[in-house]
Amino acid sequence: MSEETKSLNFIEHIIEEDLVNGLSQDKLRFRFPPEPNGYLHIGHTKAIGISFGLGLKYNAPVNLRFDDTNPAKEEQEYVDAIKKDVAWLGYNWENELYSSDYFQQLYDWAVQLIKDGKAYVDSQSSDAMAEQKGTPTQPGVDGPYRDRSVEENLDLFERMKSGEFEEGEHILRAKIDMQHPNMLMRDPIMYRVLKKHHHRTGNYWCIYPMYDWTHGESDYIEQISHSLCSLEFKPHRELYDWFKEHVYNYSKKTYPMPPKQREFARLNLSYTIMSKRKLLKLVEEGVVNGWDDPRMPTISGLRRRGYTPNSIRQFIEKVGVAKRENVIDVALLEFCIREDLNKTAPRVMAVLDPLKVIITNYPEDKEEWLEAENNQEDESAGFRKVPFSREIYIEKEDFKEEASSKFFRLKLGGEVRLKNAYIIKAESVVKDASGNITEVHCTYSEDTDRRIKGTLHWVSIKHAVKAEVREYDRLFNDEAPDSHQDKDFMEFVNPNSLKIIEAFVEPSLLNAKVGEQFQFQRLGYFNIDDDSTSEKIVFNKTVGLRDSWAKQKPKPQQQTKPNNNQQSQRKAIDVIQQLGKKYTNLPEAKQEKAKAEIQELAKNVSYEELEPLFNTAVKKVGTRIAVVITLGVLLKNGQEKNEEIEGFISKALEDKNELLVSEAQFV
Repeated sequence: MSEETKSLNFIEHIIEEDLVNGLSQDKLRFRFPPEPNGYLHIGHTKAIGISFGLGLKYNAPVNLRFDDTNPAKEEQEYVDAIKKDVAWLGYNWENELYSSDYFQQLYDWAVQLIKDGKAYVDSQSSDAMAEQKGTPTQPGVDGPYRDRSVEENLDLFERMKSGEFEEGEHILRAKIDMQHPNMLMRDPIMYRVLKKHHHRTGNYWCIYPMYDWTHGESDYIEQISHSLCSLEFKPHRELYDWFKEHVYNYSKKTYPMPPKQREFARLNLSYTIMSKRKLLKLVEEGVVNGWDDPRMPTISGLRRRGYTPNSIRQFIEKVGVAKRENVIDVALLEFCIREDLNKTAPRVMAVLDPLKVIITNYPEDKEEWLEAENNQEDESAGFRKVPFSREIYIEKEDFKEEASSKFFRLKLGGEVRLKNAYIIKAESVVKDASGNITEVHCTYSEDTDRRIKGTLHWVSIKHAVKAEVREYDRLFNDEAPDSHQDKDFMEFVNPNSLKIIEAFVEPSLLNAKVGEQFQFQRLGYFNIDDDSTSEKIVFNKTVGLRDSWAKQKPKPQQQTKPNNNQQSQRKAIDVIQQLGKKYTNLPEAKQEKAKAEIQELAKNVSYEELEPLFNTAVKKVGTRIAVVITLGVLLKNGQEKNEEIEGFISKALEDKNELLVSEAQFV
């Protein structure tokens, strides 16, 4: 078996098997069939990615079909939003289709089923029908209208169509088996009277087909080869096939290929609601500001928050295609956007909680425009100019009047480096009547070649631009907010999910456009919100530089990826330590190989696992080198530098071992 075959997911295996068994590749056809009764959310991206991904893999057409059979809940607004979202994700559909396109054909087939004694009109109340249907462990019983004559059924169904009856008076049911073990096969409803305006067909129809009847036959009309849906539809497959087989007998010359339904595990995300009905409740009750609120898991909300199509596609690829339901940690989605923006987002400086710093030995009327790198991850990003003056803002948390030796930011009598600028030393403070520090007075040094442990971001007060920053937290503070039988999911809404801050940003951002993304150095990734105007810039915080929730819950034990050797049975951090012990005794070529292996293993190491190794004894140089290499990977993937990291790197840079110093210089 080839490597390519081994890497196929189970759906691709099904398709490959069908091709081997005679299905022509030019007959492959897929579809994404959303119901236009709400905005698409992150859960839908898996179905989108699977269907459109197969289309790309097999060079097969993919239809975008709207299953618009319920005019009571469907609107053109949702159709437009869905099209925008799918296109934004980077997918192109072959045809834009609607189940309403097939209403006449579906009606004609229903009439044929009535004539064949396979469907009948039931005139009971919904309560009576529910009682007769039985339970999963008890069979149902036949209703009083099940044996109506074909002529009476045809007459009633025609009069239903013509609008003679009110909603709930009659329904059309398939005549299958009221004792069937699968309750979905106990004479399911095919049509109901619904006197509502349809967003495409207007008031022409007053009966509308049910989803199970419409969905499979729409697949059949479009000659979809593989109808892919999530696992909750697996019990529906038997009904899907029953309808398909009967209709195939009527139209096999026109539509020669019956579709095949197959199911995959849907995407469940921690701290997230995936029900459109519940998301609509959040909108209607004003918990959020519309479907595109950046706290919402909708694609439009993620887009507004600053997520990129590439990050979402990478997320779906990492999640993979599975047959069993599971819950994916939302941290994986956040990791994907960090990884993507780390490569592309320009670095800028902003201060969210300002503390005034006066550099007393810097001339009052002087200002300089200093060169700053736009993105160290992108050589082509170039440089920009940032203004520097006597008075600047730094973050309040970056200064302490008194601090321990492990505090590597600014403290009285201590020095720090200002990013892209000078080294400053805190000399004194000014306090208000309540004892709060309002100013820090510093002196600066132009000798910037000195080794200084801490580096701070800053903004020149004279040139600072006021901006509104919307800092978001998770919308729910429970990992599974809708899994509690005795509680409403609304009880778990996080009251602190939005914090509005008046911040100060560097003047280069005055020309930024809506949707543009930036890394506020040391703070996180932000983008310009739709609410921005020429008078006021509004930023959304997309994600922090690291997972702020990571320490709030116990981490599962992390294992390395299988390597077909003994190391695959051990934790990645243990293997790294083992490689480090031998590192300094290896020849150069083998050191490079060991370094590459450590970098790969580091992808499966958490900061909490690595931090204890910062205290490794000085004489264990090899282990310290391995820790530095691992730390470099974590920092590249979004880990924010802190006091412990700064201290560890500082000690490494002062070491006598040249190998350790050379590795530490690149961290």
